[in-house]
Amino acid sequence: MKKLSNMKPNPLYTFKHYSFTVVSCVVLSCMSMHAAAQTDKRITQAEQYFAKGDYYTAAKLFEQYLAPSSKQIVQANFPLNSKRRRTAAGTGAGKGVTKNDILYRKAESYRLANYLNDAIAAYKELATVDPQKFNHVWYWKAVCERALGRYADAETSIQNYQANATANDPYKEAAEKELATIRFIRSQLNRPDTVMFTLKQIPLQGTDKGSFAPAHVNGNQFIITSTATDTAALAGVNPNRSRLFQTTYSNGSFDAAEEVVIEGAAAPMQQGAAAVSADGKHLFFTQWTKENNTTTASIYHASKTDKGWGNVQPVTSINKEGSSSKQPFITADGKYLFFASNMQGGSGGYDIWYAPLNADGTTGAPVNAGAAVNTKADEQTPFYHNTTATLVFSSNGHEGMGGFDLYMSKGAAGNWSRVENVGHPVNSSRDDVYFFAPEGAALLEKAIFSSDRGSDCCLQNYTVTKAPKKEKLRGIVRDLTDQSPVADAEVTLKDEAGNTWKQTTDVQGGYTFGLEGKGPYTLSFAKKYYKAKTTASTIETTDDRDWAVDVLTNKDEFIEKRVVLRPETLVTVYFDFDKHNIKPDAAATLDSVLTVLTQFPGATLQISGYTDKLGSDEYNKILADKRARACMNYFISKGIDSSRISIESFGECCPVELEEIDGKDNPAGRAKNRRGLINVVMPKEEE
Repeated sequence: MKKLSNMKPNPLYTFKHYSFTVVSCVVLSCMSMHAAAQTDKRITQAEQYFAKGDYYTAAKLFEQYLAPSSKQIVQANFPLNSKRRRTAAGTGAGKGVTKNDILYRKAESYRLANYLNDAIAAYKELATVDPQKFNHVWYWKAVCERALGRYADAETSIQNYQANATANDPYKEAAEKELATIRFIRSQLNRPDTVMFTLKQIPLQGTDKGSFAPAHVNGNQFIITSTATDTAALAGVNPNRSRLFQTTYSNGSFDAAEEVVIEGAAAPMQQGAAAVSADGKHLFFTQWTKENNTTTASIYHASKTDKGWGNVQPVTSINKEGSSSKQPFITADGKYLFFASNMQGGSGGYDIWYAPLNADGTTGAPVNAGAAVNTKADEQTPFYHNTTATLVFSSNGHEGMGGFDLYMSKGAAGNWSRVENVGHPVNSSRDDVYFFAPEGAALLEKAIFSSDRGSDCCLQNYTVTKAPKKEKLRGIVRDLTDQSPVADAEVTLKDEAGNTWKQTTDVQGGYTFGLEGKGPYTLSFAKKYYKAKTTASTIETTDDRDWAVDVLTNKDEFIEKRVVLRPETLVTVYFDFDKHNIKPDAAATLDSVLTVLTQFPGATLQISGYTDKLGSDEYNKILADKRARACMNYFISKGIDSSRISIESFGECCPVELEEIDGKDNPAGRAKNRRGLINVVMPKEEE
């Protein structure tokens, strides 16, 4: 017999609740009742273990009946060995029950015990020897093959089932769902972001037994659930029971665990899936009882004592008669107790529920998480991450990769967003359940979850680390006037700590920075002959086609030219008839020149004054001088030293427009001649 220490602890999680398990059990229960009077003792015992959820032992008993020469199961505390009793019918199974019926029962037992290769072999044999009666086993064979990652085989098995299924076959809908699951798996396996994940199994030192459901205590201390051999177990009771153990997580493994002693907790019972309050005063855990062949899970509360944990009491506010409640989780802020329950008022099967949690460890009335989270199938193992406001749970009712997958939903109690599959590689075609992520970090930055992907029988803990995407910030610098790209502009990136990074724009005006940290950032832009500009980075779009890098696109930045800064650059201002005062539009023009003089101390001005031809030459010479001086005085009033300015009066000389056209007066032309010319002269090193 396979060591019971390696058996999956079924009371903690029933992970093969497929849509039509009930159908199978109904068929088999009828078989059992029909043959009760004349059933081989071995079959009777197998039925009993099956009913208790000990599917592996049941499978081995069915196998012993079918193949009496096979190796016998030996276990001191179990009455497993009985001589095979023959009946007059020759089968030993009872009237109306064939060996194929027992073979089917064995296949189901192996499947439910998660020994999938053994189940596949039995299903295949059934489909061969009695294809008409057992056509539906092709569906279950496909389920097992998919769980083992044999997707092509699974599709073939589904096709074999569909080829002979009747219109009202109860597995038709489940078969279509299975095909959809396989398609979803393949889409997940093709995700390019899987390169960002690192998964490692966490060994539990000192044991090869399964361990799961990590509950954070403080620091690197955890309470985990594992299967232990209980020397105090009662006769006839499975000595390999799930218990709570405290351990330290260090260097990628759980150190040798020490059993958590809870005064008042009954020794023969299964325990597991615990939660500890942030203040360390309260322990909630799941415990199982059995009455009238019915196993029920209930949540218990224990308080901290000088000796450890004690004062054990059932949480009566959430343990409802006729139902099971399990897998408690306390939010980091201590406000809520989440749990799974199949109590009335849910969506069907196990649902995610929560209840207000008081400082003394008492709870308020339970509230169903609602249809956004729960389905008619099973939702279990809740976890809430305060940092990211994310509920994580396992389910076999939402679209997934098979078995139980982990899902997440953003929000808070009573307000949940659309559920999303956590995705591959966290999820697999096996059962992926229980989740923990430390507060103050991203959800998948350094998390722990439980999965049976690496075992034929048992859940194991795994770490998952998702590397943060490298981020780049890119943008384009453009000219404010004509929107053309500005090449060779200096772009400076600065973070809150004062760290700076610089680069020069390319011929398309583009720049790209690799970001360090989360910002915020400021950007500064500078180029000769342009006004300097500083702005906060404003993200316009994100290009996430590269799963390893997020490219954040900054909106286009526009920088303004000061003036065309070249030697002999001429700036013109205009005057009214017979006037030399600076008009507002002329002042704006002079201000642009002032900017140049301020930023380039070596720049000088040559100012010339002009008039139209009306008036005498002498008068116009004086008026032109006044206009030149008005411009000079404007710059001096703004702080420019007079030594940087030279003036000259040209009177009515050098008109730029005709003042008469075909013998007629041209006022517009004369207005263009009433002007002052400012020549900006740049030193050679600033050209």
